[in-house]
Amino acid sequence: MLDSPFKEATAVLERIEQNGHEAYFVGGCVRDHLLDRKIRDVDIATSATPQFVQNIFDKVIPVGIEHGTVIVRHLDTSYEVTTFRIDGTYSDSRHPDHVAFINKIDKDLERRDFTINAMAMNKQGQIIDLYHGREDLNKRIIRTVGDGYERFKEDPLRMVRAVRFASQLGFTLDIETKNQIRSLNKEINTVAVERIAVEMEKFFAGDYISEAMKELKTTELFNNLPVFKYQPSLINLLPAEQTPLHSLAEMFAFFHFLYPQISVNTWIKEWKASNQSKRNTIKLVEAVTEFRNNGLENWIVYQLPSDLYAGFIRVLTALSEHAIPTLQEMRTIVSGLPIENRQELEIDGNDLIKLFPDVTKGPWMQKLLNQVEYLVVMRKLTNKKEKIREWLKWNPPEVN
Repeated sequence: MLDSPFKEATAVLERIEQNGHEAYFVGGCVRDHLLDRKIRDVDIATSATPQFVQNIFDKVIPVGIEHGTVIVRHLDTSYEVTTFRIDGTYSDSRHPDHVAFINKIDKDLERRDFTINAMAMNKQGQIIDLYHGREDLNKRIIRTVGDGYERFKEDPLRMVRAVRFASQLGFTLDIETKNQIRSLNKEINTVAVERIAVEMEKFFAGDYISEAMKELKTTELFNNLPVFKYQPSLINLLPAEQTPLHSLAEMFAFFHFLYPQISVNTWIKEWKASNQSKRNTIKLVEAVTEFRNNGLENWIVYQLPSDLYAGFIRVLTALSEHAIPTLQEMRTIVSGLPIENRQELEIDGNDLIKLFPDVTKGPWMQKLLNQVEYLVVMRKLTNKKEKIREWLKWNPPEVN
């Protein structure tokens, strides 16, 4: 009997089988099961058509029905269920122009990217391994299924996925696969930047990033990545032992300090990153700058959202800064802050108007409130209305 999460998913396989079709666990979940790694998503392949799957389950989301994929909801968990298929040509270098549904899994496994992802497992735990995936797992190598040129031409993003798996699993690229990537690496320029960013975010977060960086260099993939393609020497600035960075924001902040001539905005724009990534990058850059100037102090932990504390520490570690704080040290400072946010200040804009009635409203109000907030956080001014009013009298607004 398989353990969780396959145990819960077995009911989905059994329902399909009870209705006269084959069904298997496939792809990354099988790979990670054999590697004894944490399994995030359980994917299922079946001989049943998407319409048939929709008919036999109560909760089905037709996310990619034209390519044979639906989401089956079972016990509050989503399972991607895809019909066995063979793919047509890939004119957009991403999706096949058409797919043909088939009733046997062998051809379905043949279309997959790497041998370690081309295995299937039934509910008893028996493995179907037509392309020596288990052998490659034991050898710790990443090798394409069949002709690598064909696999990479179908979807050039697979080249980036290859080095991403190297970073996550600690594997090396098969020599032939590596040579194929080197000869085709310019094809990456046909892939949407957003898709590359998703893979590279996982690449930099891998536990084996230092080893995988060598694969990124030898395949010369980096020459075709955003920003790197204009400044390829960046790759040589990376330390021999690279600290994993868990988000694009951490990655951008790290590279900005590594090579300040390239602005944060350039990294954001070239990688077509989200506004959230931009905000997080700016906050991390400000925090690292403040740390370099003054060490760890109240203002850093006050300004930095708590969900960026760990990333801040990772960026400092990647930059080999001295006296890097721990999460506990940062949380201790947080717990002792005089205020948690500006709303807790005992004065606001109305108080400023009353205190300086003859001064026209303007930017000076925001500037003064910023000063007061900083002084209170840094414990240079007590958060009491009378104390703040007294300080303001001695530090009136500077209005031209």
